[in-house]
Amino acid sequence: MAETPLVVDKELSQQQIQEILEEEAFLIKHSGETPEIAFHSGLYYLFEDPDGPKLDRSRVDLSLLKEAVFERYTKILLRDLKPANRDKRIYRGVARSIANWHRMKKFCQKEGFQTDEIRQKVAKYLINFLENEVKEVKSGKRVSCINCTYDELKEFARELGVKTETLPNGLEELCMSQ
Repeated sequence: MAETPLVVDKELSQQQIQEILEEEAFLIKHSGETPEIAFHSGLYYLFEDPDGPKLDRSRVDLSLLKEAVFERYTKILLRDLKPANRDKRIYRGVARSIANWHRMKKFCQKEGFQTDEIRQKVAKYLINFLENEVKEVKSGKRVSCINCTYDELKEFARELGVKTETLPNGLEELCMSQ
């Protein structure tokens, strides 16, 4: 967590509170695979941790932290749908994208974020990824890295607004079996 001297919230200016929140947002944006864990850890630090600033909840607007969670989810979702990342250590696969989409969608519903714009962007990334994967596997350049079943992939595509008919031909053979 961010290193902040132990002080009582009432001694902090709004500027100091904002700086503390910006530090926590930075940590969330650069957190691991589950930004909501970083978010809740940040809340604990801000309000309850004996070594934290013990902020008064009524003086704190958490929108910056919530936006950081949204940004982090977006970043990891798109990362795992970029063909250039398939062979990198950071790549987690389509199955993780599906799980992260569900987590993000649930977070957005709970926090009042709209998902239309990001849903469309993820859909474009997914189609591009799948078209590239089919092309490269068919050409013999690689073995499929799709780590979910065809049914899971179709459901993910449907949730993103992609019609099953528009998925690339030959995709079913690249997916894991039931």
